[in-house]
Amino acid sequence: MKAKQPERSFSFLQINEREPKPRKRGLTEIRGPYYSLVGRRYLEDLFETMGAYVDSLKFAGGSFTLMPERAVREIVDVCHKHDVLVSTGGFIERVLVQGAEAVRKYIDECKRLGFDIIEISAGFVSISTDDWLRLMSYRRKARAIRAGRSRKQSDFLKPAQRSS
Repeated sequence: MKAKQPERSFSFLQINEREPKPRKRGLTEIRGPYYSLVGRRYLEDLFETMGAYVDSLKFAGGSFTLMPERAVREIVDVCHKHDVLVSTGGFIERVLVQGAEAVRKYIDECKRLGFDIIEISAGFVSISTDDWLRLMSYRRKARAIRAGRSRKQSDFLKPAQRSS
């Protein structure tokens, strides 16, 4: 299915057709706070002019942890208003060293603030496959909470029990 192309300058030039949002391929990610100064007003202007082509916004370096909650919520809200997913970017790697409870709280807070993606940067952390799976399982369970389903607390990041 082809997306209705927004009215644009140089319309006589052909560009690649894109699927409508939410797309499964041909995604465009833009970088948010940390890479450059980005706030609600910047994003509103950007989405007004190029929003049809943007699929996700990526925070980085934990920049959201330095911002007032109001500013983070405004950024997330304006992104969602324009069908743009919001990613934490790599940061959970810094949370992992603070223990399982900090990770649980971090994931829950990301959910509460409306983040759609919690990035785990494999290039910055070496953890076991079991721990990767526990992290992903907890995130799925956190999404289930949002959908109104119950969940059982997971014990991720504890050493995997090994059979002798």
